[in-house]
Amino acid sequence: MSDIPQDLLYTEDHEYLRPGDQSDVVFIGITDYAQGELGDIVFVELPKVGAKFKKHDVFGTIEAVKAVSELYAPVGGEILEINDRLDGEPALVNSSPYGDGWMVKVRLSDVGEKSALLDATTYRGKVG
Repeated sequence: MSDIPQDLLYTEDHEYLRPGDQSDVVFIGITDYAQGELGDIVFVELPKVGAKFKKHDVFGTIEAVKAVSELYAPVGGEILEINDRLDGEPALVNSSPYGDGWMVKVRLSDVGEKSALLDATTYRGKVG
């Protein structure tokens, strides 16, 4: 069974939002369920700091032994930071998707977009 922390928000595309140090800042990554479905992660391509995205835009790709998948922005905003550790250690996404395996830190362009995301109970219902 996948780990689905109660304090995060989720998308149907299996990304999560973890609150940052300010109400308009979040960390985004892929869920435990998603990394399990992908298998061993071998490469993560992330945007540059300062890049801006709208909700549902592709902001990067993740490559596993089995497949390459696009990463979709669950909310619009500006990239404040990327997880540089993933360049040399992409497997952090497998071992710690909600911790060291986060992907980008984003300043939201519209905090209200978070209200369209799934809570843990609803997401758990989607993935079983």
